[in-house]
Amino acid sequence: MPLKKIVVLFSGKGTNLKNIIKKLHKKEIGGCLYEISGAICNKKEAQGIDICKNYHIPFGIIEHKNFNSREEFDRKLVQSINFYKPDLTVLAGFMRILTPIFTDNIKAINLHPSLLPLFKGANAIEKSFYSDMKIGGVSVHYVSSELDGGKLILQECFKKEEDETLDSFTKKIKEIEYRLLPNAIIKILGV
Repeated sequence: MPLKKIVVLFSGKGTNLKNIIKKLHKKEIGGCLYEISGAICNKKEAQGIDICKNYHIPFGIIEHKNFNSREEFDRKLVQSINFYKPDLTVLAGFMRILTPIFTDNIKAINLHPSLLPLFKGANAIEKSFYSDMKIGGVSVHYVSSELDGGKLILQECFKKEEDETLDSFTKKIKEIEYRLLPNAIIKILGV
């Protein structure tokens, strides 16, 4: 049975990291065995580090603020990812704009909390909620040198209700994220 190794990059709470661990780590799905072989975070105070410790996931911390340029940070990031020899790198709340040093060398996907190509970049949930759009949604796409511009893998939307609050809207986004990201990983790596 083929082993599919994944490295997850995150910057904060690690809720999507935890979801991937629960749904895929050491699980046999469709003739493949999935493994989170490592995780990398760019903030030493990120809560997701505790998730790595609790689930015994090897992890590294590479603080971007310790580098003189994005390119220098990305070189170290690529080197660290390659140590794990992953089949796929998953950006799950990794809040960094990556340079071609990363995008040309790492097969990676990103989870984004809007219906791309709308609301690229940071604060996408808020931008989407406060827009005139009658729907919200989530996209999973390949990482490319264009910010949130890579080829779409999966996308799902929902109707924005008249009495929708930012909290209820955010909750719907999270529910879709927890379903969509593992499905995208299986779609890409499955036999």
